[in-house]
Amino acid sequence: MNKFDNDEEKLEVLRKIQKNPQSSQRKLANDLGFSLGKLNYCVKALKQKGLIKINNFKKNKNKLNYLYIVTPKGIDYRIKLTIKFMKKKMKEYDDLKKEV
Repeated sequence: MNKFDNDEEKLEVLRKIQKNPQSSQRKLANDLGFSLGKLNYCVKALKQKGLIKINNFKKNKNKLNYLYIVTPKGIDYRIKLTIKFMKKKMKEYDDLKKEV
């Protein structure tokens, strides 16, 4: 099983990247509550799927600086995940409401 099959995690990573594309992986991992290794794996998976691009600042002396760009495909995917997530939460709410 792929370590990054959770749609909610994909959605959160895409949201964080879109909000702050210059965040370091360490900062993103901390904000998301992921290990650095897990976030690195997630970022690579998103890149492979064409959902993000990764550019590094080659002229910068600090080679650790990267810019994460959510691609148009990634934006469409994020919208679909958001809709799916909202439908799931609305169903959970309706089910709880029926129980009460």
